[in-house]
Amino acid sequence: MVKNKFVSIAKDVINLEIKALQKLKKNINNSFNKAVIKIAKCQSKIILCGVGKSGIIASKISATLSSVGTPSFNLSAGDSSHGDLGSISKKDILILISNSGQTAELKNIIQYANRNKIFLIGIVSKKDSILYKASDIKLLIPQVKESGSIVPTSSTTAQLAIGDALAIAAMQFKKFGKIDFKKIHPSGSLGAQLKTVEDVMLTGTKIPFVNEKLQMKEALKILNKKKLGVLLVQNKFKKTVGIITDGQIRRFNQKNIDLHMIKVKKIMTKNPISVDKDILAAKALSIMNNKKITSLCVYEKKNKLKTIGIVHIHNILQSNIS
Repeated sequence: MVKNKFVSIAKDVINLEIKALQKLKKNINNSFNKAVIKIAKCQSKIILCGVGKSGIIASKISATLSSVGTPSFNLSAGDSSHGDLGSISKKDILILISNSGQTAELKNIIQYANRNKIFLIGIVSKKDSILYKASDIKLLIPQVKESGSIVPTSSTTAQLAIGDALAIAAMQFKKFGKIDFKKIHPSGSLGAQLKTVEDVMLTGTKIPFVNEKLQMKEALKILNKKKLGVLLVQNKFKKTVGIITDGQIRRFNQKNIDLHMIKVKKIMTKNPISVDKDILAAKALSIMNNKKITSLCVYEKKNKLKTIGIVHIHNILQSNIS
């Protein structure tokens, strides 16, 4: 019986928060558009600040903005009146979050922003509040019923949602894509899945290049030295025209054909499969699996015959990409 009561409470809390989000969705208007454009075009930093639970939400929104290419940090409302206001420059955009808009700790920050002409975006639920009146862009959060009547829950859910919406909209306005995301998320499983071929390919002297007119007895020495099980064949113009794999060589040996005096050009497979350096390594792995091959030539800027690297399946798997 007690357990069922707790389940009922959980559902009530969630229902209240769903209703808050539904009301917020109806409230989104042109002020949101203006805020996104202002944030996306900011040439400095986006500074967020809130008091209490709103301060925690501000910290999360700031982290989300930074993670999608908009430099941001969270300002402590309590510390701001003891010197931290000096961290705000005139080129910054200040976003203050407060359900009531009347919180005493925010008044000094609002006055400082207005006095120094720092652009202010207010996320607030009351039109008659100091924050609402002082903001250059006003993002009005609907007044909602809190769980337990007193605990900030539905209101902070709405604050968090509009913060996420601002971050994603600004990200899309700036055309911040997977490659950009990978640059600032180099670690962890997500960073691994966003690695490009360029991140894992072998370059320079590690590439097993051979000239198409070279005799196989010399080419085999290079094959053994590079230890990739593959040779990339170039013509006199340094264009990649073919590939030789150790599998091909084994098949010739099984036919008792003496390869030593044969020129590379005679046994190579023409037009090796190549990929752009900017494609995801996971995509390259998929191509290898589908084609049942272990290596890919790498090019850039659509110049498919100019090989700048080689990616082996082991390079990808060693990077924890699947």
